[in-house]
Amino acid sequence: MSVLVTGGAGYIGSHTVAELVAHGESVVVLDNLRQGHRAAVLQAPLYVGDIRDTALVSEILRKHEVDTVVHFAAHSLVGESVQKPLDYYDNNVNGTAKLLSAMLENGVKRIVFSSTAAVYGEPVRTPIDEADPTVPTNPYGETKLAIERMFRWCHDAYGLQSVSLRYFNAAGAHPTLAIGEDHSPETHLVPIVLQAALGQRPHVAVFGNDYPTSDGTCIRDYIHVMDLASAHRLAVARLRSGDGGCEAFNLGSGTGYSVQQVIDVAREVTRRDIPVQQAPRRAGDPAVLVASSGRAKEVLGWQPLYNDLATIVASAWNWHQSHPNGYADRTKPEEA
Repeated sequence: MSVLVTGGAGYIGSHTVAELVAHGESVVVLDNLRQGHRAAVLQAPLYVGDIRDTALVSEILRKHEVDTVVHFAAHSLVGESVQKPLDYYDNNVNGTAKLLSAMLENGVKRIVFSSTAAVYGEPVRTPIDEADPTVPTNPYGETKLAIERMFRWCHDAYGLQSVSLRYFNAAGAHPTLAIGEDHSPETHLVPIVLQAALGQRPHVAVFGNDYPTSDGTCIRDYIHVMDLASAHRLAVARLRSGDGGCEAFNLGSGTGYSVQQVIDVAREVTRRDIPVQQAPRRAGDPAVLVASSGRAKEVLGWQPLYNDLATIVASAWNWHQSHPNGYADRTKPEEA
């Protein structure tokens, strides 16, 4: 039996593929390469296509005897989702509905879903618990929540088993440096800071310095991408054990770091100057987002290995130093 990873050429998806393969799984990847990279897919066949192509999805499921799907494929830029909400509903929600239809038609009833902390919106407390209210403040978060709710109805109607993993700020790179983070445009803080350290951008924009935090900048929970990958592997195992039904878990370190702290740590790690420019607050940015991941640790047996921010930043720095142009110069693997 095999695992189909949709969006497996993306940042977190490619690291999860590597994690699954390293633990003996047979893996196949489907990605439209809108945001992913061919060169990020290692040791797994890659199909270039869309999750809304039910004929292609069905072909992959049958040919590779897939029993579980790990679903990353989605549009994921918050700002873009506000400008193009219909695109996000079509790609994320309609795309997942099409994927589920193909799965169920082929007898595949297990899915691990890449969800997000954005389903919570403005948190009512810190750290955030899975039982807290889910009130998204942007279409991106709204589409992810809609998908989670779709899973609940499909569980009741068809017996679909799902695990939705709501994670916070991913960072870092694979320890072998074979894969790492390469987005265009880049919107994540850690790579933006490191690009400034490399001289690839003139400064880091800090959006707001008057939040009710110790230094006035937003606080976020950073988690190493390989810790996220291990959680997806454990979620696959839980679904196969038959213990799950329709579940959601937070994934985070449980520790918050401010934007300014991330910049300070990056300066220490890189030993380079990182220019900063103050900018107005961005609409919808909560002051503090930190996860309570106790349930994932208890139920999935998840144990993060990279909890220290300096370790996470150093991992990312090693990737960016060795791949200053990302995947641009990497050899491309053959398509399936």
